[in-house]
Amino acid sequence: MIATLAAACGGGGGAPTPTHSPTPLAGGLTSGLIGYAAGAGVGVLDPATGKSVIVAPLPAGGAFRVAGPVWGPAPDVPYQVLYFTIHDDRPAESRNSPGVTPYDWLFRVDPFTGVIDPVAASQDSQSEGPIGPVANGHYLALTVGCCAAYEVDALDLTARSGGLKPLAKPTDPVTFFTEGVAPGASGLIAVRQFGTGAWFWLNADAGVLNPFPLKLGPDDGPIAISPDGSMAAVALPDHGAVIQPISIAIPIASPTPTPGVTPSGTPSPAASPSAHASPTAAATPRPVNTGLPHPDGLAWSPDGRQLLVAVNGELELYAASAPGTSQPTNRFLTGGSVSGVSWSTPVPDRTFASVKASPGPQAAVDALLAATKLPAAADTAENRPFTKVYLWQFDSSRTSPISAITDATPSVLAAYPPLAAGVVLHHWAASDSWALLGGCIRYRVVITGSIPPVASTIGLTGDTLCSSPKASPTPTPKASAS
Repeated sequence: MIATLAAACGGGGGAPTPTHSPTPLAGGLTSGLIGYAAGAGVGVLDPATGKSVIVAPLPAGGAFRVAGPVWGPAPDVPYQVLYFTIHDDRPAESRNSPGVTPYDWLFRVDPFTGVIDPVAASQDSQSEGPIGPVANGHYLALTVGCCAAYEVDALDLTARSGGLKPLAKPTDPVTFFTEGVAPGASGLIAVRQFGTGAWFWLNADAGVLNPFPLKLGPDDGPIAISPDGSMAAVALPDHGAVIQPISIAIPIASPTPTPGVTPSGTPSPAASPSAHASPTAAATPRPVNTGLPHPDGLAWSPDGRQLLVAVNGELELYAASAPGTSQPTNRFLTGGSVSGVSWSTPVPDRTFASVKASPGPQAAVDALLAATKLPAAADTAENRPFTKVYLWQFDSSRTSPISAITDATPSVLAAYPPLAAGVVLHHWAASDSWALLGGCIRYRVVITGSIPPVASTIGLTGDTLCSSPKASPTPTPKASAS
C-alpha cells in the first residue's frame, strides 16, 4: 500500500538481473523476439523474417480476454519468457443455470520449451480482467478492479516464490492505472491517476510515489521506455504516438512541499507532476506517424533504434529517428487482430526454428473450475447457506501436516489458521486477490457445515504433491527384427 509521496527514496535499482553469456548460433535471434496477443492467442514473431508462431493458443469466440504479453525473467531460465493475463469471459453461472465462475489468471509461457505455467489466479466476478500489464527485469505490474476501485499489483520476477503483492489498494484515497515501466531492474512503474489523469512513478522498491518526469495528459498512454532509459514513446489519444526524452532517475528531494500533495502524503485529486522533475536533456518531442489513431501498444527494439506500434489490429515498425509523417518500414500480422506487443532482449543462442507451442491455458482454467465445484449434497438450495469452506495453503515440495487435514476442528483451526474462502453459487473460491499460486503450492480444502466434512487437495498445476515419489517409467519393449 502506498503510504507517502517522497521526491527522493530508493527505487531506481532493485534485485540484480541474472547475467547470461550465451554462445551465439547461426541464425540466432540477435534482434530478440516480438511477443504479441491476437485473436488466436499469444504468439512470438521473428523481426528478421516476419515468421510467427502462436505459443499459447486461446479458444475461439472470445472465451478468454487477454492482456499483455510482456517479457520478463523466470527462475533458472537464461532468456526472457512471456507473461500474460486472461479473464474467463465465458457465460457466468447463476443459481439456476450452468456456467463458469470467472477468474483472472497470470500465465508464463516459455516459447523455447513449449511449457506453460499458471503463476496465480484470482476469482473475479466484477471486472473484465487485468489491464495494463508491464514488466522489466525485476517486476511485473498490472491493474485490476473496476468502477473507480482499482488496484495495482506487482510480482517480483527475480524471486523464486511469492505471489502478486498490492502496491496501491482500491481502499486508498486515490487509485491508479499501470501505463509503463522503467527498463532494467528498476522499481519505477509509470501510473496514471484515476479521475484526474495525473502521472506518477509508483516506486515498487520504496513503496512510495515519486513525481513523474513528463507532463502527460489524462488520455495519454500506454508508454514504452527505450532500453537505455533515455526516450519514452507515448501513445496519444489520436495522431499516433510521440517520442520524447525522459529521465528515469529519482528526483532529488526538494525542501519545499511537492505540489498537489496533501499533508498525509497521498496525492490530492488535483495532483500534477512536479515541475522540477522534468527531463534534464531538453529536446523537441518527435511524432510517430500522425495519421494513426490511438495505438494499443508500443515496444522498442533491443538497440532502441526501432519502435513497434500495435495499431489497427496489426504491428507497424518505425525507425525511431524518422520524421512524424513517415510510413512504417515494415508491417507484421496484417489483419491479425493484434492487441498487445512486447519486444524481448536478444536471444543469440536460440533460433526461431526452436520455438515450440504450448497447449495453452484452457486446461488449467477448466481444471480449477472442476476442482472448486461444490459436492452435490452441499450444492442445494437448502444446504448451500450452511455450507462452509476452509482453505489452507502449503508448499508441497516438503512434508506438511496441512496436507493431512480432514476436518476443520477447533484444534486444527487454532494450529493452522485458514485463508479466507466461501461459497460462490455452485463453486467455492478464495476471497483474497491472487490467493491461488502455481508452482509447488497446493491447497487443502475442507467443505463442511451442511454435509459431513469432505477434504481434498488442489493446485493450479495439479493435485499431485511435488514431494511425492516420481513414478518409474514403464520400460519400452525393444523392437526385434522380423
